[in-house]
Amino acid sequence: MKHILAGLALSTLLTSQAFAVDVSNWKSVEEAARGQTVYFNAWGGAQNINDYIRWAADQVQEKYGVTVNHTKLDDTANAVSAVVAAKAAGVNEGGEIDLIWINGENFVNMKKQGLLLEAGWAQKLPNWQFVDWKNKPTILTDFTEPTDGQESPWGMAKMVFFHDTARNIEMPDSFAELVAWTVKNPGRFTYPSPPDFVGSSFLKQALIETVADKEMLQKPVDEASFEKTVEPFFAALDTMHKNLWRSGATFPKNKEAHRQLLADNEVDIAFAFSPAEASNAIANNELPDTVRSFVFSGGTLGNTHFVAIPYNAAAKEGALVFANFLISPEAQLRKQDPQIWGDPTVLDTTSLTQDMQDQFDSLDLGIATLKPSELGPSFNEPHASWMERLEKEWTRRYGVAN
Repeated sequence: MKHILAGLALSTLLTSQAFAVDVSNWKSVEEAARGQTVYFNAWGGAQNINDYIRWAADQVQEKYGVTVNHTKLDDTANAVSAVVAAKAAGVNEGGEIDLIWINGENFVNMKKQGLLLEAGWAQKLPNWQFVDWKNKPTILTDFTEPTDGQESPWGMAKMVFFHDTARNIEMPDSFAELVAWTVKNPGRFTYPSPPDFVGSSFLKQALIETVADKEMLQKPVDEASFEKTVEPFFAALDTMHKNLWRSGATFPKNKEAHRQLLADNEVDIAFAFSPAEASNAIANNELPDTVRSFVFSGGTLGNTHFVAIPYNAAAKEGALVFANFLISPEAQLRKQDPQIWGDPTVLDTTSLTQDMQDQFDSLDLGIATLKPSELGPSFNEPHASWMERLEKEWTRRYGVAN
């Protein structure tokens, strides 16, 4: 028994040591980071985003001597599973993943399992001083879970829809209207199948609009009342699916495939989790310049996206340096440029130098990008357990091969 307790104590000590980084001593962090290679696990499904990450990697290499390798993912859960497996194998130091572009569902899972760098590091980053956490509450709460400084924001997201105005078709203004619209326009709408992020986000939008008590969604799923709660949601989907593109027999794999259906005139509505999506596609000749964005006036899903450091990362200091650069005014300005990415900034631009404020103000957001004042209300993300449960139930009811 004594040997078991001693082993557990040693394991806890090693794990604790693996967590320890003195982020408040930033000079020492930068010194330790020099020469490190950061393995950044991030979604790799869009060329413009990959190009931005490559630019950012080149910047930290030049400025800080940190090498960043982008490990392209199609599902963030794969990176989480790798960290879980490493912990189970006792690999509490020298892990193969140093930084993850993470979504709320996976953040919650990693936080609960103790798989993240110690709390508070994000707020200690030098560039945190510019982050607009006061007016952007989703920076501090991710899928109802307090971030506790265990992930650093690097972009804002808002669900927007877009359509080709040259087709002169009236657009719906709510999920209920969208369901009715599909009845009148059979075969002209579809959505990416979960667990694709954008497809799952559409399901959350639909759930928020159909559930009777929205406050329930801010709490973990209650299995006893789940079926009754989601009954109107699935009833609406049942009606919609009969009238989807290809009668719901197949779904686009991701937002790029979905957007291509709009370009090919196979559907009339596409959507994304970035206000600049349509403008970017127009600039890249992927959509005609008659495409415009719209939102539901009652609100659409909004959130912040983050990067997180696994507790056993081999290059913790390098990951911290890269995370800090990602929220620098320079990096955020380039990221918000629709010619580059068009991702809304997490910064309070009024806290920046006048020159930098002027540069943000002079950005041309793009022909199809709604102004911030036109994006309408934001719906908060449901508790992560809702998405896990919805995806499972969706697959049981509608799961088909893409």
